[in-house]
Amino acid sequence: MDETTRILERLMEVLRQRREADPDSSYVAALCHDGIPAVTAKITEEAAETVEAAEGDTEHLVHEVADLWFHSLVLLAMRDLDARDVLEELERRFGTSGLEEKSKRQQ
Repeated sequence: MDETTRILERLMEVLRQRREADPDSSYVAALCHDGIPAVTAKITEEAAETVEAAEGDTEHLVHEVADLWFHSLVLLAMRDLDARDVLEELERRFGTSGLEEKSKRQQ
């Protein structure tokens, strides 16, 4: 297992634990308590901040992408999914043209 996979697995384990915690004791628990609309609002906010940071300095961009990934992982945990599910989907797409993949989803 590589370092990236270990980090994602550790983070997903923490998210699974915290989603059931007291909302007053955990940011993740508070987000989960507020429901999917609260998390998707944060994802929208972080996506906009990522776009704004895209042409700025590298450190800011990395920070915003980390926030976007984090909130996306919170959403996965809320839906009883895992980062591994996304990695498997990305792996499935290897060898398939992005244009071909997009056209399959539009059918």
